[in-house]
Amino acid sequence: MRAYSALLFCLLSVADSPAADWPRFLGPTGTAIVKDASIPTTWSAEKNIAWKFDMPGPGSSSPIVVGEKVFLTCWTGYGDQPGNKDQSKLQRHLICLSLADGKKLWQATVPSSAREDDYEGFITEHGYATSTPVSDGSKVFVFFGKTGAAAYDMAGSQLWLTQLGTGSSGRRWGSGGSPILYKNTVIVNATDESKALVALDKETGKERWRAGGDMIELAYSTPLIIESGGRTDLVFPIAQEIWGLNPDTGKLRWFATHGLPGNISPALIPDGDLVYLFGGYPTQDSAAVRLGGKGDVTSSHIAWRSKSSSYVPTPILHEGHLYVVNDAGFALCMEAKTGKEIYRERVIESGAGRGRGGKPFYASPVLIGDKLYAVSRRNGTFILAAKPTYEKLASIPPLDDSQFHGTPAVSGDRLILRSDKAAYCIAGK
Repeated sequence: MRAYSALLFCLLSVADSPAADWPRFLGPTGTAIVKDASIPTTWSAEKNIAWKFDMPGPGSSSPIVVGEKVFLTCWTGYGDQPGNKDQSKLQRHLICLSLADGKKLWQATVPSSAREDDYEGFITEHGYATSTPVSDGSKVFVFFGKTGAAAYDMAGSQLWLTQLGTGSSGRRWGSGGSPILYKNTVIVNATDESKALVALDKETGKERWRAGGDMIELAYSTPLIIESGGRTDLVFPIAQEIWGLNPDTGKLRWFATHGLPGNISPALIPDGDLVYLFGGYPTQDSAAVRLGGKGDVTSSHIAWRSKSSSYVPTPILHEGHLYVVNDAGFALCMEAKTGKEIYRERVIESGAGRGRGGKPFYASPVLIGDKLYAVSRRNGTFILAAKPTYEKLASIPPLDDSQFHGTPAVSGDRLILRSDKAAYCIAGK
């Protein structure tokens, strides 16, 4: 336990450091929290923009930052432009930019090697580059749906490419979750392609284990590695249930029935021996679940359930409260101990700034100091006070007329935004 405490202190110190990398979805600890960074609270095309990079195509993945490099993914050739209707021309791209000036250092292109779900219905909400890359500092790992997972060195050379399945869910919504790292493996959410979580060897791309089954369909969350009670679990939420797996083998250790229906998209939020989960479709709910145990722990491990929730954005845990601006455009604050709703305030006017499917927020908020930065799809960025009394501090217009789906990355005193059209580095003078 003492060793774990030391490890946790190191991880939190990295997250709090202004110079920390942002190497994965939701930052170094997967909680989207930065304790100390001087990020502007206003920007425009003429103010506080250090650089802009025009993306070759759209994407819903979030940027990551490793050292002096920014990594983003996007896609081109099919569905990205009105006339691009030939799926055989679909390509994904991993782009590496200089953090200092936004110049492109390299671009790796991967042609689609398997038929994807057609660009129609709900897949048009996010497209074919949704999973955020992850890096261990020497390699970058990406997941490109039915084409597979791939690894690149920091100079852009592809090290391996492993296909993880070519199936589709019944709704044909495409991929959602992002890969994570554990020891010498990359763990990928391939539930849409093969109804499985898959662990790959970081060096070779060889499959180490596979876990799942029919129940794991429509599970779009990013897995969580967490230690509780002296044991490390891989925790993953699916519709109706939450699973605790052995991350070395993929074997199920425990599960609990939480009752959230349909599909689960937000990431889990860790809090000591608890995790909070949000989501569900067509109705949204939330729950708190105690970690650990063996077998079915529903009766002993469900701490609370609530009707307050978020469909896509992942909430922030801060000083005993959970905060999110959800996909319906409401700012929510909940008491983490009980699930009690403290406030629900409309951030964006009904019908304004919505994407194709009517959801105004897909990006998760980022907590910087005592401020929540929440990026909407089409109506700009909203800055809220991270306190249990609602206060909107700023409303910043969007930097272009496309969709902003990615959660921002923070590196030092710089914030990296991405839209379907461009990547932006926001920094004060």
